Amino acid sequence: MATITPTKPRGPKGRAPLTDVPLLPEVDALRTTATAWLKHPLASMYLVGVPALLLLGLGTIMVWSASSVYAATQFGNAYTFIQRQLVFVALGIVVIAIVYRVPLDLTRRLGWLMFVVSGALMCVPFVMGKRIKGNLNWIDFGPMMRLQPSEIVKVVLILWGATIFTAKRRTLADPRHLLFPFVPFALLMVGLTLMQHDLGTAMIMGLILVLMLWNVGGSWKLLAGFGAVIAAGAGALVWLNQNRLTRIFAFLDPTSDLSGANYQPSQAQFGLAIGGWWGVGLGQSRMKWGFLAEAHTDYVLAIIGEEMGLIGTLSVLALFVILTYGGFRIALHSTSFYARVVAAGITGWMAIQALINISVVLRLLPVLGVPLPLVSYGGSSLVMNVAAVGVLLRCAREEPAAAAFLANRERSKQPRARLSAIMGVAECRRS
Repeated sequence: MATITPTKPRGPKGRAPLTDVPLLPEVDALRTTATAWLKHPLASMYLVGVPALLLLGLGTIMVWSASSVYAATQFGNAYTFIQRQLVFVALGIVVIAIVYRVPLDLTRRLGWLMFVVSGALMCVPFVMGKRIKGNLNWIDFGPMMRLQPSEIVKVVLILWGATIFTAKRRTLADPRHLLFPFVPFALLMVGLTLMQHDLGTAMIMGLILVLMLWNVGGSWKLLAGFGAVIAAGAGALVWLNQNRLTRIFAFLDPTSDLSGANYQPSQAQFGLAIGGWWGVGLGQSRMKWGFLAEAHTDYVLAIIGEEMGLIGTLSVLALFVILTYGGFRIALHSTSFYARVVAAGITGWMAIQALINISVVLRLLPVLGVPLPLVSYGGSSLVMNVAAVGVLLRCAREEPAAAAFLANRERSKQPRARLSAIMGVAECRRS
C-alpha cells in the first residue's frame, strides 16, 4: 500500500499561507524587542508618562508660536500667553508630583469630599463669575488667575464615581444600585454646567457619565438609553439657541456664510492644507496673523498642521493613541477594582475629548469649544489634565509587578553596614 505524506496547507492558487512566510530579520528583531520591552514592570508608566510629557512640551511650544501675534497686538507683549502657560505647566508639575505620591486608598476615601468641594465651586460663578464669550463658567481672581470649576468636575466625576462603585461593587448588577446615587448627582453637575451656557463641557460630562457606567458593566440597553437622552437634550439645547443652531447649519453646508459661522472652520482647513507634508516651519504660520481666532486654544492643532505639516499632525495623533493604549493597559493590569475604574475612566475621558477636538478641527463635527488635552492653552484644563495623568501613573505604580520592582529598587538603594565596621564594634565591646 502506498503511504500518503501529509502536506502543508496551501493558500490561494497554491501559495503558502502568510503564517509560513518568514519575517525580515530586522522586523523580527524589532518585534522581539518590543515584546520584551512591554513585559518590563514599568512599561505602563512609560506608555503614559512619555507621551504625556511630549504632548505637554509640544503644546507649550505651539502655544508660544500660535499666540505671539495675538498677544503682541492685544497686550503689547508677544510673550503674554507663553509666560502664563509656563506658570500653568510649572503648577501642573507640582500637582503631578503630589498626586503621584498619594495612595489610591486615600484618594478613594476622599471621593465624597472632592465631590462636595467641586460642587460648591460650580456654584461660585453664579455669584462672582466672569462671563467669557457667553459662558459664565469662570471665577476671576485677577489678570493671571482664573479658575474654571467645570474642568475640575471632569476629573472629580471619575474619582468620586469610582469611590461609589467600589463601595457597591457586589450589588452593581442591580440597576438601582448602579444608577443611584451616581447618576442623579452627576446630572446635577451637568445641569449646573448647562446653566453656565457651556454646552461643550456639559456634553463631555455626559459622556463621562456613560463611560463610567460602561466601565462597571452597565448593559447596552441602559447605555443606549442614556446616550439617547443626552443626544435629545443636546439637540433641544441647540434648537433653542440661535447661535448654536447657526453652527449646526454651517456645519451641514460648509460653503455657506464663509465670513461668519463657517469662517473659523474654513481657516483651520486652509491652515492644514497650507502645511502640506512637512509644514511651513516652526513659527512661520500665516493663519495666526489674525486669520484664525482661538489659534492657541481650541484650534491649536490647525497651527501644528500648518507649521509642522501632516507629519506633525500624525505625530500628535500617534502620541494620543499610545497614551490611550497605556491607560487601558493599566486598567487591565490593575488588581484593584478602584484602580481599574479610575484608569479606564481617565483614559476614556482624555481620548474622547481629544477625538472631539481633532474632529472639530478636521471639520468632522460642528464647533464645540473643547480644548485639546495637554496641548491647548489653558490654566484649569491643563492643570487638571496633568493631575489626571498623575493619577494614571499612580495606578500604574500600584500594579503588582511595578510595585514589586520599585520596592526591590528602593531596598537596593539602602546603605548596608560593612563587615569591617561590625567586627570593629565587636572588638571594642570585648575590650
